[in-house]
Amino acid sequence: MNPMRRWTQQFKQEVIASRIETTCTLKQAISQSQSPPHSWVVLTGVGYYPSSQTLVYSEYSPGGDADFLSRLVRDWEDAAELPLKDGKPVTQLVKLRTGLVLGRNGGALPAMLWPFRLGLGGIVGSGKQPLPWIHIDDLCRLLCKAIEQEECVGGILNAVSPSSITDTNADFTRALSKALGRPAMLFTPAFAVKLLLGNDRAPMLLEGPRVAPQRTLQSGFSFLYPDLDAALAQLLS
Repeated sequence: MNPMRRWTQQFKQEVIASRIETTCTLKQAISQSQSPPHSWVVLTGVGYYPSSQTLVYSEYSPGGDADFLSRLVRDWEDAAELPLKDGKPVTQLVKLRTGLVLGRNGGALPAMLWPFRLGLGGIVGSGKQPLPWIHIDDLCRLLCKAIEQEECVGGILNAVSPSSITDTNADFTRALSKALGRPAMLFTPAFAVKLLLGNDRAPMLLEGPRVAPQRTLQSGFSFLYPDLDAALAQLLS
């Protein structure tokens, strides 16, 4: 989802349809297949968890239902649940809840680079809001692990870097400024974000959950890029 687009009612319906209706179509195809796949991996998001600067959410934590995004992820994951056959699901389901995916050729990072390179980057809001993230290479490796390895199958994995437990918007701003060798002295006040995006969408930039990849690490997965400095250095090299 483009974080700069307003959430009109029409856009909300487009988001719901693209996630939930598509998932239902795939679920039906798996359910009716004569040879269903061993694993089905659904990528949702850490928006499932409530925003908090103090609480840390793992895969074992309950989700929120106070805003559109948390309800969307809950309904999205519910839509992915497969019917049972002889008391077992026809295919093992893995739910990957992703944070901000950092990559060179898509997502949020390329859009952030030009203002930072011009010295126009800076903190958004208070800067204290948590920022769960993952390097795209680690996301792809975790996706393969979830498909191929038995111990990952049939559960939830938080697809976020271990440092996401403490990383904030201010930490990301400093790390990106350092990686580019450019100052990041400006800041965008919360009221300006709310004016631009509206009260429904602004929380995506001004709030966030603190997320731990507890079950991901318990599965034996090892991150290639566990901290922001290493991730950004590789992506911007």
